[in-house]
Amino acid sequence: MHIHILGICGTFMGSLALLARSLGHTVTGSDANVYPPMSTQLENAGVSILEGYLVEHLSPKPDLVVVGNAMKRGMPVIEYLLNSNIRYTSGPQFLSEEVLQSRHVLAVAGTHGKTTTTTMLAWILQFAGIDSGFLIGGVPLVDTDDERLQHAFAHSSHLGAATCNGSSGYFVIEADEYDSAFFDKRSKFVHYRPRTAILNNLEFDHADIFADLNAIQTQFHHMIRMIPSCGQIIMPNQTSSLEDTLAKGVWTPVWRTEVTAGSSATLEQNPTSNWQAQLIREDGSQFLVKFNGENNLQDSSQGEGEGCVNWGMSGIHNVNNALVAIAAAFHVGVSIEKACAALSSFAGIKRRMEHIGTVNDILVFDDFAHHPTAIATTLDGAKKKLTARKIWAVIEPRSNTMKMGIHQDELAASASLADTAIWFEPAGLEWGLKDAILSANTDNEQLVLNSTAAIIEHLAAHAQSGDAIVIMSNGGFEGIHQRLLSQLLVTDDL
Repeated sequence: MHIHILGICGTFMGSLALLARSLGHTVTGSDANVYPPMSTQLENAGVSILEGYLVEHLSPKPDLVVVGNAMKRGMPVIEYLLNSNIRYTSGPQFLSEEVLQSRHVLAVAGTHGKTTTTTMLAWILQFAGIDSGFLIGGVPLVDTDDERLQHAFAHSSHLGAATCNGSSGYFVIEADEYDSAFFDKRSKFVHYRPRTAILNNLEFDHADIFADLNAIQTQFHHMIRMIPSCGQIIMPNQTSSLEDTLAKGVWTPVWRTEVTAGSSATLEQNPTSNWQAQLIREDGSQFLVKFNGENNLQDSSQGEGEGCVNWGMSGIHNVNNALVAIAAAFHVGVSIEKACAALSSFAGIKRRMEHIGTVNDILVFDDFAHHPTAIATTLDGAKKKLTARKIWAVIEPRSNTMKMGIHQDELAASASLADTAIWFEPAGLEWGLKDAILSANTDNEQLVLNSTAAIIEHLAAHAQSGDAIVIMSNGGFEGIHQRLLSQLLVTDDL
């Protein structure tokens, strides 16, 4: 079957395209924004990508068009699609019908950390010898000699085995709350019907489609209504927005998780938390894990357990991501010891504090943070890990919610842990980013510049050996990453 995907370079749709290829379909796609790493991954996999959304891209007529949620009525390609009576569906519906129907689905939902947590969980299962399928909204980093792991994580999605030990296979899915398509305004995750569900956090976001936090909670509860009573919900302890969502009704056992500070060799179990992670190192690079033994397991022979993670990641947010991933893997039979060993070899994913280059001992990182909470937690982890370095944060307010100015009063505070924060104010922003940043009372230096060229020039002139630059955006940011590295090389040669 020939499948054409509209919006193929989005993180979800690109990963879906790779699954469709694995199912034996011929896959093409088109997108208005074609940039790495997804475009490179698709091209390497043999998927033909066309620039723009042109009517002629649907000729010859494909057997099925998978429509991304960036497509809208009135676009010529959509009007042609409807008028020509070409069969079409949404990405989440295609995934549900073609891949997930017979699987035990492990879904990772939340405002922040979905991609990282999904990758951690998929890594644990593969490390444990379970050939789970997965779809991740990013590109995993793989630093291992294990050829089986190299093969599984060669791309951002993997079909995996349809069965496991004589029963249905597993599939780990990043469960996004954004809507499915112009003709289906339900959240994507409503299609996935998980048995194991991580609810990692819940804040107001996606102001372009949700009126308020309660509207998002309603969508989360739609998913909760479909989790079977033999399943498992996993979520951080004392998260009021999630507790309020569960108060609407829950029919599935719930495990709550907690991250605590401390350096002792043992954990004292908190009676309100089933799972605990206790920091051995303040930056989160080493921590203990304990489960209290109250379980609803696939393998009921498991009981209480504990383990230790010693890895290259940092930040309390990543410790929490790890803890819920360990709990989800435990629910399907992976021991805590095995899960901790897996994460101790976990390399992360692209664009999540990814070190992309060093010039004259200036470290440059690429990070996906695009919400005040994500910015703050990323910088907290960076400060604790890179203790001897000056931290520069370079931030593009690119998400729809940011562009609307919904979080403008929180932005300066979110970047206060950086020694210097540089904000990019693009042309056409309908609210005053400069006024919002400069009117805030923060102890650090915060600048607002209106071009990436000006940002690069400022960094090249002022960044010093021993500094670290963290570039934050959920888009291509006008290719600033490599342009900056090139300019730093030029400056270093002078």
